Amino acid sequence: MQIAVLLFEGFTTLDAVGPYELLARLPGAETVFVAKQAGPVRNDQGSLALVADKSLAEVPRPDIVLIPGGPETRETMHDPEIQEWVRTADATSTWTTSVCTGSLVLGAAGVLDGRRATTHWLAYEELRALGAEPTGERVVFDGKYVTAAGVSSGIDMALHLLGRIAGDEVAQTVQLLTEYDPQPPYDAGSPEKAPAHLVARWRGENVESLARD
Repeated sequence: MQIAVLLFEGFTTLDAVGPYELLARLPGAETVFVAKQAGPVRNDQGSLALVADKSLAEVPRPDIVLIPGGPETRETMHDPEIQEWVRTADATSTWTTSVCTGSLVLGAAGVLDGRRATTHWLAYEELRALGAEPTGERVVFDGKYVTAAGVSSGIDMALHLLGRIAGDEVAQTVQLLTEYDPQPPYDAGSPEKAPAHLVARWRGENVESLARD
């Protein structure tokens, strides 16, 4: 089973590495980072690069497609080369997945039309405009399409997917060996739980950012 993780300039690191860390432990899996060209690709802070071992053209038919998000998603989603690769890979994939605003890339490629999906909470309306039906769930399955909400939810998505593919015991084993047992010091991980002034601030900043775009 081949798992292809798309990299693009400005991707969010945990969106890609979180699911990778779990899915790469799938028995018999080959995980490959891909980009428009092979080589290092910088994250959204410019402080870290992951290496794409292969170009998009070299990985046309992965079994699992994983699209991370990031601040540059809105540019990436309109890249014709990436759109074409997503559509081609999706045509034969067993699972097509995304984390955070990676679902906007899927939506722009036309593969989420009429499907339930999720994304970062600040991007629901953008996802809706691309033809999907946004939900507030952390992980959403709609047929072979699996979308995860913001950043950290990619780890949950990977565990769900491991269970579907290899069974509960394999997923539980991976969870145990990675010691994924979240116990955060705060309960502010969603707009429903976070202090209202923080939510309002980020909603306002997001509107201003979209206006500039």
